[in-house]
Amino acid sequence: MTGLFGTDGVRGRANEYLTPELSIAIARAASSRVSKPGRVIIGRDTRTSGPMLEAALAAGFASAGLDVALAGVIPTPAISFLIKDEQAHLGAVISASHNPPEDNGIKLFDRRGMKLSVKEERKIERLVGQDLPPVEVVGGIRPLEAAAARYASFLIGTIDADGVDLSGMTIAVDCAFGATGGIAPHVLRHLGATVVELNTAEDGARINQGCGSTHLDAIRTAVEANDADLGIAFDGDGDRVLLVDRDGETIDGDRMIGIAALHMRKIGSLDPPLVVTTIMSNLGLEETLGRHGIGMIRTPVGDRNVAQAMVERGAKLGGEQSGHIIFSDHSPTGDGILTVVKLLEIAHESGSDITSLAATIELYPQVHRNVPCRAPFEAAGAPQVQAAVREAEAALKGRGRVIVRPSGTQPILRIMVEGEDERTCAEVCSLIEEGIRRLLL
Repeated sequence: MTGLFGTDGVRGRANEYLTPELSIAIARAASSRVSKPGRVIIGRDTRTSGPMLEAALAAGFASAGLDVALAGVIPTPAISFLIKDEQAHLGAVISASHNPPEDNGIKLFDRRGMKLSVKEERKIERLVGQDLPPVEVVGGIRPLEAAAARYASFLIGTIDADGVDLSGMTIAVDCAFGATGGIAPHVLRHLGATVVELNTAEDGARINQGCGSTHLDAIRTAVEANDADLGIAFDGDGDRVLLVDRDGETIDGDRMIGIAALHMRKIGSLDPPLVVTTIMSNLGLEETLGRHGIGMIRTPVGDRNVAQAMVERGAKLGGEQSGHIIFSDHSPTGDGILTVVKLLEIAHESGSDITSLAATIELYPQVHRNVPCRAPFEAAGAPQVQAAVREAEAALKGRGRVIVRPSGTQPILRIMVEGEDERTCAEVCSLIEEGIRRLLL
């Protein structure tokens, strides 16, 4: 079976594409990379299909001889932590991240807590559906006790500065009816903040629906209504986060990376002095970092690509514009709650606030559009699309960038135009979008 894994695991309509049968097959195939006896930890977000797929995945692992520990509803990055804390051999998360409720997915992690490489995923793909030899001893399945509490303690323990106290600070938190609802408010209250909760219930039928990091209107309204100092919006599985400042302005992943990089450079902890981002990160971020002697390396989209490049370069900080941020001293994968904790710590140490710190990262205008497409990878490489990109780049006269890429998680083409003037970017983006839509008709 080829093409099973996308940029962030297996993902598709639950019980239609991602069935229990496929989940069992993936688990059995993935088990082949682990010497027996071995242990695997499974977590999930709140989607209605989660328990069904959890049961199938656990059965597949156990039938292949692995002991299974069920962490229940928990953010994706918590599995990365728990793998290392439990000395497990493999981890799996059942989640479709920011996708709608009817979708679901499977993300696999190695014993280091890192997402599997493309090479490893391809090996698993080749085994899915094959008849694998039976094992003599099947694995057991049990709950993993206090998984969420242990993860929350880990997050609080990442604070290095003494006396971080958020007393007097009001923070609005939108958990998108997902996996962070039982943890993020607790961590912030532990640090002394007054927390306004939005969408913290475990409601898989409403996960990501008009809320969370992909729909910021709800958190903006809450910040204004409660005169909050900061708004925080997670996606369904908690590996990404976006912020809203007290004026309702978005603080995206690029600005969060910039805040952290400048502070770490100042205190001498950004060694080597570089960050890893993706092709989507803003040119303004690159220029700002360059003025402070910090290099920036770009990878293809996907926090896995960022994480692997960070390991290769020994980088301490990396991430995506979408809000996947990696602090490698604490975690090898994107972690929304960890990002918030570290940024609040930086604000405390700087004697400033996140809004003011974000204002120091000057960004170029970017215009983004999504075009629904049955075969986005084929469409992205079509000569007509490539010609439209070249024409758009010419219109920017060398003072901007144009990127047209297939989504690795949804059937759409993503368009990004970046330049000095927002109006020109919007016009150029519209021309590309119209050209692609004509091609797809």
